Amino acid sequence: MLALKTTEPPKLPTSTSSGDAAVYVHWPFCLKKCPYCDFNSHVREEISRDGWRRALVTEIETMAARMRQIRVKSVFFGGGTPSLMEPETVADVIEAIKKNWQTDATAEVTLEANPSSVEADRFRAYKEAGINRLSVGIQSLDDDVLKFLGRLHTAKEALAALKVAQDNFERVSFDLIYARPEQTLSEWRSELKEALGFGTSHLSLYQLTIEEGTAFYHQFHRGKFALPNEDLAARLFDLTQDMTEAAGLPAYEISNHARPGEESQHNLNYWNGGFYVGIGPGAHGRIPGVDCATYAHSQIKRPEDWLQAVVSRGTGVETVEEVFAEERAVEKLMMGLRLTNGVDISGLYSVINNSVLNDLCVSGHLDKVGHQVRMTAKGRPLLNFILGKLVV
Repeated sequence: MLALKTTEPPKLPTSTSSGDAAVYVHWPFCLKKCPYCDFNSHVREEISRDGWRRALVTEIETMAARMRQIRVKSVFFGGGTPSLMEPETVADVIEAIKKNWQTDATAEVTLEANPSSVEADRFRAYKEAGINRLSVGIQSLDDDVLKFLGRLHTAKEALAALKVAQDNFERVSFDLIYARPEQTLSEWRSELKEALGFGTSHLSLYQLTIEEGTAFYHQFHRGKFALPNEDLAARLFDLTQDMTEAAGLPAYEISNHARPGEESQHNLNYWNGGFYVGIGPGAHGRIPGVDCATYAHSQIKRPEDWLQAVVSRGTGVETVEEVFAEERAVEKLMMGLRLTNGVDISGLYSVINNSVLNDLCVSGHLDKVGHQVRMTAKGRPLLNFILGKLVV
């Protein structure tokens, strides 16, 4: 990348190119920091609701002034805990996006929500604000596990919130975390069977990972708990694939499962190497510039600093860097191989070790038909290791 360094706020590239893009809106606040979470989330006693609403709208206007021609195909409110946002703020942000960019009438507009009773009370208002897809962070259906994960809701509250979500939205997804300490195959089989019985069209099923800088990272390295060994983790993964496929929600990405046609269009845009605009503290994106160039931008991470920057200069953008063709190719390869259907590598051979590619095809970890390459069932659990070998 070539950084555009200046003492002034970084200048966003002006683009007259038209094309599809996604918009990500980051709400950085939570009631409590989960011990496994390494996202840009913060706990604050007081939040200026009006100030944050105005700042998010201002940032959208600043971005749109440089990229007026993009067509918004999806919007995603992530966090943090976006279901702590006032519905009026959500409505104003959606309206600003529609006012400043051409937005498809059928655009997917997702909001991540926690399943507490207080937040569930807002679900109907979020629908009225323009949300048409809800992603609920249930994480487990076991109260003891929820306590271990640092969640503030109970399993009963989660199921009640899921019912409210399904009563108000045609498209509902929820998250579960598995491969937890001391979890057995039979326990996960029972929990996943119950989850599949709720009839949602999408599930995000993540193996617990230990991220540096989290509370779990320090506990794990002090021996407070252990994760399943590689063999058990692989068996848990295989069980997940078998059960979701049998239930009609096959994996379309390493950790995401959906009925055909119900895949997250916003996340598919990321994995397919599409453009996206990041709004809010710590958000980042890939945006078009002139002459087919691609630029990466990132926003100031600390919420108070981001807010002050938007108030004082109209934007919280901290860095703008050109993404050169080779780096863009690596990104497309790494993201595309997450998908069950794989990635077209016809323009990516310069970043691929072809000898390793051939070896992985022979060993049955990759499948290649023409220029389309995908991970096999054997290869998917080893994705990160394979990528490390495959990329030049």
